[in-house]
Amino acid sequence: MSPHNDGVPADIEALFDQIGDWEWLRLDTDVRGRVAFAMHQRLLARYLTSGMRVLEVGAGAGRFTIALAQMGCRVVVSDVSSVQLALNEEHVNAAGVADTIEDRLQVDVRDLSRFEDHSFDAVIAYGGPLSYVFEDAPEALRECFRVARAQGPVLASVMSLAGSGRYFVESFLPTIEVVGLDTFRAFLDDGDQRVLADAPGTHPCRLFTWDEVQALVAEAGGEVLAVLASNWLSLGPDAALRQFEESEELWNTLLDWEERFCAEPGAIDGGTHILFAARATDRLAES
Repeated sequence: MSPHNDGVPADIEALFDQIGDWEWLRLDTDVRGRVAFAMHQRLLARYLTSGMRVLEVGAGAGRFTIALAQMGCRVVVSDVSSVQLALNEEHVNAAGVADTIEDRLQVDVRDLSRFEDHSFDAVIAYGGPLSYVFEDAPEALRECFRVARAQGPVLASVMSLAGSGRYFVESFLPTIEVVGLDTFRAFLDDGDQRVLADAPGTHPCRLFTWDEVQALVAEAGGEVLAVLASNWLSLGPDAALRQFEESEELWNTLLDWEERFCAEPGAIDGGTHILFAARATDRLAES
């Protein structure tokens, strides 16, 4: 990520270079990850059709790139990390869908100026790229709206403050021991993990509440089309959830329940991520 704002760490690119294939593995290491991947796919299926030209920002190692390609989309892949782009190419080639990729570019989501206005049918920002640009998130989302066609959807996910807290509550006291209670309270006030830099196992990103996501979309000039928590039922015991994978019928039933409950107002803040679709409001008259 190129220097842009003193509030944004200059080492985000290095962070994603270092984590390597974790971006590929995290959606398949347990049932929670596999359910999250399925929920993301289901939202894609609501808004995308074969033949669409799609910009994928923060594409990572290629899980969703392959899903988009298998849907018949033409994909421009982008990521801030050259290592992630190389892994993306490797996994996409292995999946046999390389012919659907138009280009693969190292791009900062806050600056999509190399792309013309309205040049994509949809923009996908899965994996939390908006969580890594902090104060520049409105600018980044505005850029996504700009390059999407009139009324074209932008599908994105961000880390959830409340839901992540619920899931990782065992880490609270060890983190407080390192950073202090006042610093931890400051983190819970705005979800900015940069204040937790001294705590092991943390990395710089912004966690959101649903109210904050709605405010972000509005500030960027958009409106929300749909929202889901990413993980609700699937935050239960992994051993119990694995039993649903023993048959296709049970697995699809679990996914149906998950999709239903993740859309309930009381659940949206309760998953590890918030998954949403939005579109620009200032171009509605152009359609």
